Amino acid sequence: MRAVGVIPSEKQVRLVDQPPASISEDRQVKVRSLEVGICGTDKEICSFQYGSPPPGSSFLVLGHESLGEVVETGAAVSTLKKGDLVVPSVRRPCPHPNCRPCRSGRQDFCATGDFTERGIKMQHGYMTQFYLDDEKYLTRVPADLREVGVLTEPLTVAEKALVQVWDIQKRLPWVISDDPQQPGKGLRAVVLGAGPVGILGTMALLTRGFDTFVYSRSTKPNAKAALVESIGAKYISSKTASPQQLAEQVGVIDLVYEAVGVAQVAFDVLRMLAPNGIFVFTGIPAPKAALSIELDALMRQLVLKNQVALGSVNADLRDFQRAVDDLAVFKRRWPDQLKSLITGRYSLDSFHELLLGESHGIKNVIAVDSSS
Repeated sequence: MRAVGVIPSEKQVRLVDQPPASISEDRQVKVRSLEVGICGTDKEICSFQYGSPPPGSSFLVLGHESLGEVVETGAAVSTLKKGDLVVPSVRRPCPHPNCRPCRSGRQDFCATGDFTERGIKMQHGYMTQFYLDDEKYLTRVPADLREVGVLTEPLTVAEKALVQVWDIQKRLPWVISDDPQQPGKGLRAVVLGAGPVGILGTMALLTRGFDTFVYSRSTKPNAKAALVESIGAKYISSKTASPQQLAEQVGVIDLVYEAVGVAQVAFDVLRMLAPNGIFVFTGIPAPKAALSIELDALMRQLVLKNQVALGSVNADLRDFQRAVDDLAVFKRRWPDQLKSLITGRYSLDSFHELLLGESHGIKNVIAVDSSS
């Protein structure tokens, strides 16, 4: 099988050969890769910032944002059948018996750090023609979401974060709305960044009733701003509005969903958070020179205003199911805008430009050709 692999010892990214995927366990599922999304994590692995091959392999097969089709199932598989569309999760549990999150199926909260991640850390990813996985790590996608199903994994970032937001904010009378379908009605949210994770997070916030603002670098007019405003959010450029001016335009900022991975921007906006507000960090900044931050002032703010700063990474299977459900909602509400998030689909042979070239568009996808 053809696959795209990174070889850290040689500082190379190239097509590699893998043996055919054959079911050897009763709970295994053989999946044909249909589409694999490209994200910042893939590009960082290809710049050799991190990423490690499985034991005994010189390369790591890339790709963790996947949509596939079941082609064969093991004898004990009961929830999936041939022809089903599926999305796989990314993280796999650590082996330690004392890690309560992993032993409870919540490896997204692994306490030891010895988890593995497909396409990232010590397990091959999905940028290959076929792959095997355990039934319990696969979430079925309805056939009518075929065109946008590859967006499931990046949407899980917001799904997990929002579950934690609701759980944490039960500490106070935060929710204004009595509408269970729109619990965020009357609250204001700011999304940092207008990439795929930011825009999908914006859609998730809007469907929950938040008055939502997107704070991103590019000035209007631009395609991302037009998309954001076409779904009902407001777009503000950081080039034309300082964080203080952002706060003046938004008013009370109850929630910040950070999806930009730039520490200076994040901490500047954190200073604008309202009393009792919650700030969610999801981005992972690249190594850079140290920042100068007024830590005393920031600590006073967090304490005196009863604020929460939360870090959130990865997702569990419930978040994947929530993401699939929300994609169906998004498709009904914003069909054209949701499809437009996928800027282009490219063949497997286009991997070099997509992974090593300059980023362009919103979400680029490799449509894997399993017949070649």
